[in-house]
Order: sequence, then C-alpha cells, then structure tokens
Amino acid sequence: MKPFMGQGPRLPERKERVNDRIRTKEIRVIDENGVQLGVMVPQMALNLARERGFDLVEVSPTAVPPVCRIMDYGQFLYERKKKEHAAKKKQKVFRVKEIKFRPKTDEHDYQFKKTNIVRFLGEGDKVKATIIFRGRENYHQDIGLRILERLRTELAETGTVEVPPRKEGSLMHMIIAPRKRAAGPTTKREDKQQEPSEERS
Repeated sequence: MKPFMGQGPRLPERKERVNDRIRTKEIRVIDENGVQLGVMVPQMALNLARERGFDLVEVSPTAVPPVCRIMDYGQFLYERKKKEHAAKKKQKVFRVKEIKFRPKTDEHDYQFKKTNIVRFLGEGDKVKATIIFRGRENYHQDIGLRILERLRTELAETGTVEVPPRKEGSLMHMIIAPRKRAAGPTTKREDKQQEPSEERS
C-alpha cells in the first residue's frame, strides 16, 4: 500500500529589513520595552538601538511611516522559529485510505477488507470504500449498494458515514470517518488536515 502524501506550496520566508537595510526617509520607532519613541530618521533610531545593544527591525513596512522596533533580532528569530515549529507539530496530515470492492467480492475477501478499514479508522484515518462495476455489473448497482450499507451497519461502532453512497460512472463510493470519542483527551491523530491517498485493493 502506497499512501499519497501531498505537499502544498511552500510559503516564502519572511525577511524583515534590519539595521542598515532600513532606508526609508522616516520611521516610527518603538523601543525594546514597547514604548513609542515617535517618528525619526532611520540613522538616529539605529544609533539609539546600537547604544542599547540591540538591533533596529522593520516590523510594519506598509505603515505610513513604516514602524520599526528596537529589539534583539537573533532572539526574535529564535522565538518565531519555536512558535512555527510548535504550530507545525500540532498540525497532522489527515489521510484518506481507499479500499476497493467488486460486486462479486466473496465473504473471505470482504472480511479481510473490513478488518483493514477498522484498522485505518482506529489509526484516525478516513476510509473511502469503492465498489468497481464492470460491464453488465453496472446493471446491478443494488448489489454494490448492499455492500456499502452492510459496511455502514457493521462499522457503526468505529466509524460514521461522512459521505453517503454515490455513483460516479462505473464506481460507487462511500466515505467513512473515525467516530469521535465522547470524552477524554484528543488523540495524536485527531487535529489534522486532509490529504488524499489510495490503498491497493
């Protein structure tokens, strides 16, 4: 089984203008304690920052005039990196596993696939149950519907149907999501973003 792990576009790194790179005519300055020092030319603010052993960082370039802050820029970058890492750690990938059935799936194969569905739901993943119709099987969609309804009933304790059975061409799908726990701390896999993946039948 090969889960597809999609990756979104990478966001550009934020780069503030610091110290000598601040070249606007005037800036509004806030000191290291959050006190507003008023509007002044960048060189005057930079001299003040250096006297105090800090950097001058442009924190709001679109303001008129731009807002700059006296701060320890190295410490600022470290704290920001820590926050971004913590936020990324909380953000889990929500995978959708696909299990394929045929209208003529025998009982042993059905039970094997159902066991996999239970395992995936237990791991916090959603499951897309797909019935594949071929040729004359398309005239017997009721058989595929019965398989999905059976899954809905037998998985009621571990999963809940998020998307009911629907027919698309020669396929019929139903999406089952893990049943949320009534109480207790959230599991490691609950707060996730959804990413599609496919399971081999």
